[in-house]
Amino acid sequence: MQILQPLHTAILVTDLAKSEHFYGEVLGLSKIHRSLKYAGAWYEVNNYQIHLIVASTVPTDNPNEKWGRNPHIAFAVADLDVAKQELIQQNYPIQMSASGRAALFTQDPDGNMIELSQL
Repeated sequence: MQILQPLHTAILVTDLAKSEHFYGEVLGLSKIHRSLKYAGAWYEVNNYQIHLIVASTVPTDNPNEKWGRNPHIAFAVADLDVAKQELIQQNYPIQMSASGRAALFTQDPDGNMIELSQL
């Protein structure tokens, strides 16, 4: 087997409107207009997609107090300080990376962990 590239990550969400705001407006991902046979929305950054799939409940068992040690999706950002301030202004929780590198963790409206890292 030869893996060529990552294609997408599917994320379960309970409130599509709140999730669309977070992924589309807060993170600034481009929405892909698709005709879906289920409730959800697709977003894209470069050639990588995020598939939001509506579910009645979302498992939010994040046992580690250091958020980076829980399941998460990571994005590179141009300016971590700008991203941090935008998240704070919109009342999203943040936790700086415990590793000391230029990265932070936040949560989407359902508690899914998101890493933002400055390269």
